[in-house]
Amino acid sequence: MAQVFRTRAGKIYLLMLMLLGLAPVLVGWAEQPFLLDLLSRGLIIGIAALSLNLILGYGGMVSLGHAAYLGIGAYCVGIPAYYDIYAGWVHIVLAIVVCAGFALVTGALSLRTKGVYFIMITMAFSQMVYFIFVSLEEYGADDGLVIYARSEFPEWMAMESAVSLYYWIFGLLILTLYLIHRLVRSRFGRAVIGSKHNDLRMQSLGFNTYGYRLTCYVISAVICGLAGVLLGNFTRFISPEMMSWVRSGELIFMVIIGGVGSLFGPLFGA
Repeated sequence: MAQVFRTRAGKIYLLMLMLLGLAPVLVGWAEQPFLLDLLSRGLIIGIAALSLNLILGYGGMVSLGHAAYLGIGAYCVGIPAYYDIYAGWVHIVLAIVVCAGFALVTGALSLRTKGVYFIMITMAFSQMVYFIFVSLEEYGADDGLVIYARSEFPEWMAMESAVSLYYWIFGLLILTLYLIHRLVRSRFGRAVIGSKHNDLRMQSLGFNTYGYRLTCYVISAVICGLAGVLLGNFTRFISPEMMSWVRSGELIFMVIIGGVGSLFGPLFGA
């Protein structure tokens, strides 16, 4: 990833990441704690936008249902917490498994369509999940669900304080940027990008474009689900509104504003 930071723009991105890493210190010095909350929320949404950019910017898959994974990740914190299960690793593993499973099933169906049909079917699946959670009175239905305590981890990596939670978010951001950078420059990434531009040609060259695109879709969903886990811990309140197609539309706008297909663009858009 070092070559990314050798350009003029890359040096600006590196400076931005360094400032984000020092943000708790700078905010503490300025005695403006609300800025850390603002940054935390922005970075969580930024991670979700980065995950969408993986399929939209590099794969050409315009999904109006991506926020569903953000909501599912948040509910993977809220529902276990409702039953007094606060183990953080349980929340993370549950979010990964549920998001990957849901993306595998819905993606397998959605990716058999293209263009506006893909947009509509992803929105339909998202709204299906939305209305399922609206109907679940046990978990607050449309009113949402309060999370009384954050996910529990060993003391050295606990997320009880605003600063420690921020570094969890910052850590996931760095991991996401690194993963996307490695993916798009691998054989896998080139196949996904190639299928975006000319799917038939990539198939004629022997690439299973459907399998590559589905895998990319699942990876994107898992990243967004992990962002949802952090969002649930940050807000300590979850509701079906998190997974509405409107939220998916907002993520698309963030990607477009920041730069479709650029590594850091969606972060600026968020």
